[in-house]
Amino acid sequence: MEQRFLVGSSHLSPEAQAKKHRLETDPTARTDHMAYLPDMERIDSDVMDKVIGQMKSYDPAAYTAADVKAALEHDTCSIEDFKALLSPAAQPFLEEMAARARLETSKHFGNTVYLFTPLYIANYCENYCVYCGFNCYNDISRMKLTMEQIEKEMQVIAASGMEEILILTGESRGKSNVEYIGEACKLARKYFRMVGLEVYPVNTEEYRYLHECGTDYVTVFQETYDADRYEQLHLMGHKRVWPYRFEAQERALMAGMRGVAFSALLGLSDFRKDALATALHAYYLQRKYPHAELSLSCPRLRPIINNEKIDPQDVHETQLCQILCAYRIFLPYVGITVSSRESARFRDGIVKIAATKVSAGVSTGIGDHESKYTGKETGAEQGDEQFEIADGRSLDRMYEDIAGEGLQPVLNDYLYV
Repeated sequence: MEQRFLVGSSHLSPEAQAKKHRLETDPTARTDHMAYLPDMERIDSDVMDKVIGQMKSYDPAAYTAADVKAALEHDTCSIEDFKALLSPAAQPFLEEMAARARLETSKHFGNTVYLFTPLYIANYCENYCVYCGFNCYNDISRMKLTMEQIEKEMQVIAASGMEEILILTGESRGKSNVEYIGEACKLARKYFRMVGLEVYPVNTEEYRYLHECGTDYVTVFQETYDADRYEQLHLMGHKRVWPYRFEAQERALMAGMRGVAFSALLGLSDFRKDALATALHAYYLQRKYPHAELSLSCPRLRPIINNEKIDPQDVHETQLCQILCAYRIFLPYVGITVSSRESARFRDGIVKIAATKVSAGVSTGIGDHESKYTGKETGAEQGDEQFEIADGRSLDRMYEDIAGEGLQPVLNDYLYV
């Protein structure tokens, strides 16, 4: 699958072309990716130091088959055990890991699989992330839905039976400010039992406002926990500031959000170290905020046009399965989401082992749910997709397929009183 929209920059003015070239070729033209901008809140937390300290000291090649066997024999998986399960030495033990992961999933989640769908309400972006279909230098059809259009999309989705929605925007405060996102959340609360957000990171008071507007949980992709690699890939914009993004989930919990989700985009850097850091990020925050509901995602970087600028690492399905099994064994009580980037075959298999949540009826475009759900051309304006999906099953089809595997599809397990 290809991300279609990394297609060059012939639409740019000569000045923009020159700036883009400088950002790509001259590191001194970029701002310090570790320096907070004036409008960014700093919090007092030791979680970042703990996570990065563990990641930097991790040598996947140092672990042996004996370490993996010992990890699988322990009733409780320690951090060292988890490191062994992520290592290359664990690959021959994938069947044993899957059996242990299936047992842990059953103990903590039964045979349930949760369903949700994303709704992209805008695709404007002010960042230059060289691997992203939305980045500000890409020549794509940009669009921001009005509240009327957002409500129409939500009505179409709700009519399908979906009860949980994840609202997404491109990362542009100028086009999609916090008030705009908050109004979208208020609309979502009319139609859905659960409302999640995947938007640009904000300060604690802004997260508190969004929670008051109806948001239940916040998802933030760190992309990669390798700060040096992060600097090479995020060349401009608020997203360039690595530590502010890292602390987003904690600010959301400080603001009263019920849950937060974590992820690295596997393939941008050493995927084993990124998987370690992702899980430890959740692990340390769970101990600091024991009431919080946490979940992990595991998207892989899809093949991209002009990816010589990215030099991605291949993460194969067996390696992804290893990571997911290790996640489940280390964090048996944490939800695991597998997105529609993965094939139907893979998702159908992994929900029987480790994953607890999948998306259905997915579109990553702007304003196209009515046409996709009904199969009729509406003539309405639409914005381009962020990436192409691999599993396009509808809610009804996904529900039937999950139930057909002897699992229990769940649309919502939370009641407001």
